[in-house]
Parts: sequence; structure tokens; C-alpha cells
Amino acid sequence: MALDRSPGAMAAVLTDGREMQAAHLAKIDAAFERVASGQPTRLLLTMPPRHGKSRRAARWGPLWYLRRRPEHRVMIASYSSDLADDHGRWIRDAIQAYGPQLGMSLRAGSSAANRFDLAGTEGGAVMAGVGGGLTGKGAHLAVVDDPIKDAQEASSPTMRKRLWEWWQAVLLTRIEPGGSVILIQTRWDEDDLAGRILADERDRWTVIDLPALALADDDALGREVGTPLWPHRYDTNALAEIRRSVGERVWWSLYQQQPRPQEGGVWQWSWIANNRISAARFRGVDLARIVVAVDPAGGESTVGDETGIVAAARDRDGHLYVLDDRSGNRGAESWGRETCLLAIELRADAIVVESNYGGDMSRQILHQAWTQLQDEDHTDGMLMPAVLSVTAKHGKRLRAEPIAQLYDQGRVHHVGEWPALEQQMVTWVAGMDSPDRMDAAVHALTQLADPQQASAGASAYNDARLTGRR
Repeated sequence: MALDRSPGAMAAVLTDGREMQAAHLAKIDAAFERVASGQPTRLLLTMPPRHGKSRRAARWGPLWYLRRRPEHRVMIASYSSDLADDHGRWIRDAIQAYGPQLGMSLRAGSSAANRFDLAGTEGGAVMAGVGGGLTGKGAHLAVVDDPIKDAQEASSPTMRKRLWEWWQAVLLTRIEPGGSVILIQTRWDEDDLAGRILADERDRWTVIDLPALALADDDALGREVGTPLWPHRYDTNALAEIRRSVGERVWWSLYQQQPRPQEGGVWQWSWIANNRISAARFRGVDLARIVVAVDPAGGESTVGDETGIVAAARDRDGHLYVLDDRSGNRGAESWGRETCLLAIELRADAIVVESNYGGDMSRQILHQAWTQLQDEDHTDGMLMPAVLSVTAKHGKRLRAEPIAQLYDQGRVHHVGEWPALEQQMVTWVAGMDSPDRMDAAVHALTQLADPQQASAGASAYNDARLTGRR
């Protein structure tokens, strides 16, 4: 029966097709279907505002679930009791309006907006604002929709702490054995509720991240990079206008689900955002050099213990381009291979590696990786690029500041968007351990920007072209 198939199908039937449908809303439907089938679920779904999440997750979804499992209790929480009550009132009114079709009715005398019970069963729903008490109230399914009210609340460490304490000590303690939790929110801050879950217990959750514009090839909906989430409602032009209106920090947090904290002391967002170029535009650039820089984990940096792998290029007018970021938590064999593969893909003329910590070992890892790729016939006849060791003689700030100045002057362009790298750059403050992505980018751009290095590298680049290595 269509009413039983999914929340979206039920909504379409009851509204004669007027309820909007979309692929991202089907992800919410699927979560409710799993829970109704008896599969305990912890789902974290992040998506931008005004994309239908509250209507589907906090209204149609619970209504559908109660029809499927009328003996269960549903709990709905939002940032305020008024908003939670609005959801409860909508569900209650829908049961009263569509009762005969749904096969449901309210118990006599139990029809409050913040709590109602179903006739002939123990099932029903209770609504509460985040921070409110739920003592004595249990739930087989808890839906938490938009637990954060606004930017002011999200930026307050005190409010974030209160929310986390309520989440742990109140909401989660109300879940019945085998019960489920669905958290759907727009991201506001690195340390918001979703951020803490991702940091502390990601392996226990199903995480579905839905940015307004697809950011990666492994997008949850299979979208190509740059494709809108709901093009019938917000197409590319509409989202571009929103981005101009709200600014980069709000755009990346609320719309792209990549919250970015306040800027640090060296880079500024505008230096990156205002000079970014597309891959299509970059194809027309006349390049003089391409390098791949690697900053192995375990050196000066202790931030995330990543290996930074960043590719950059220089054109014949002296402008620099960040081309790729392949950084990650990688073992020696993995980062050596990934660095060499990126150098082959871009036909780089040099690989730059920091040599302060295990420099000889790093060079050996790269040579071994290249030899293995040759044996596997992955090098396409290309000779190994020069491996250039960088010895960091100055502190992190002294190394970073000249590159930051080039950004300020509009001479560095990111080809596309590299959220993790960019976030590390703009939040880094001198005195902090610097992340390896940022260090790798600084090494690559320093190599390209230094006049002597650039001249030598350009000669090697042209020699390689003449000898057919490229």
C-alpha cells in the first residue's frame, strides 16, 4: 500500500501529489524505513536550510512511523519548545484530518501539541525543546531537528556545552532498548552537536552529508562536483546569489556543511575566495612549473598526524596555483605511492619533501614508490621528477608569512575548492602546531615563488619536455 511505502509516498497520496519530492528527501525516508523495519539506527544527516528537512523529518516522517508502528513512542526535539510544539501540532492535526485513511485516531482527552497518545495502543508522541526536561518519558524513536537556534548560540561555548550535556544526560537516556535516534541539522560550528558526534563517536553513526553544492566524487547522492542539492528549488544561479549575500563563512557552514571558525592571524578567507578560479579557466593558463610537496606525519606538527600532499603550479607571469590536496592519515608506503601518482598525473617536474625529520628515509620511500610504479607500468615512460629536500630553517610563521602575502596580493589561486586545507590555513595562529596540509602547501608555493628555485625548476621543466620525459 502506498501509505506504508515511505513518508514521501504517504505525503504524496494524502496531498494529491502536492508534497514536493527530491532525492535528498528520499534519504530521510530511507532512515525512517530502516527504523520501522526494526533496525536500530543512529543517523546523522547534515544539509542546508530551506531544503525541506524539517517538514520531512519532523512531520511527515514521524506521522508515517506512527502509522507503521502505532505501539511505539516518538520523541521530537528542536532548539525551542515552541518549534517542537509546532511539529507536534502539525502531526496531531494530520491525524485528526486524515485519520480514516491512516487508520489512526487520538485517545480521548489526549490531544495537546506537546504530547498526545493514540487510541487503542500505548503509542504516541512527545515534543520538547532542547534543554527541556524529559524525565519519565521514553521513546522508541527520537528525532532531533535543528538543535541550534542561530549563530550567536552556536558560537557560545557555554551554549554548546549545555546542548552536549542535555544530549548525553537527558535525550539519550530516554531511548528504549533497541531504539533509534535521527539527528538532522544544518552545521553552524566545528564544535556544534554534529561536530562533537563526528569527533567522538562517528563509527557508531550512519553519516549522510548533503552540501548545497556537491563537494566530492563520493557525494551521498552520486552528484558530480558542483551539482546543486535541489536544483528545482535552488539552482546554481540561486545558490551563487545566496553565497554572495551571506558571505563565505556562513556559506561554508550552513550551506556546504563545512563549518569554518573565525580567522586566525596569518591568512584571511577573502584572500582565498576572491582569487579562486575554476578548472575550466585554469586549462588556459600557460604553466612554467608544477611541483608536488609532501610533509610526512611525525615531524614538527602534531595536528591530526596527517601526511600533507599538495600540488601547486606557477605560470609564466609568476602567479601560483594550488592544484590538488591528497593529504590524509597515511602510512609510509601509502603516502609515497600517492605522492608519486599525483606527480605522474600532473607531470610534475619536482617533488618537494621536508627533510627536518627523516629526510633520507623520505627520499628512499619516494624512490621505492616510483620504482614500484614503473614495474607496474604506471609511469607512462616518465622519468622520476627531481626530489628536492627542504630544510626548515625558520619558524612556522616566518615560513608562512611570505606566502600569505602573496595570497593578499592576489597572486595565489586555488583551482577549485579544498575545504580541509583552506580551513587549516585561515584558522592557524602563530604559536600553534601547524597542520601538515598547510605545511605542504607552504613548501610547494615557496619552491615556486623563490626566484632562484623558479629559474632552476623552469630549466628542468623545459629540459624534461625536450627529452620526452613529460
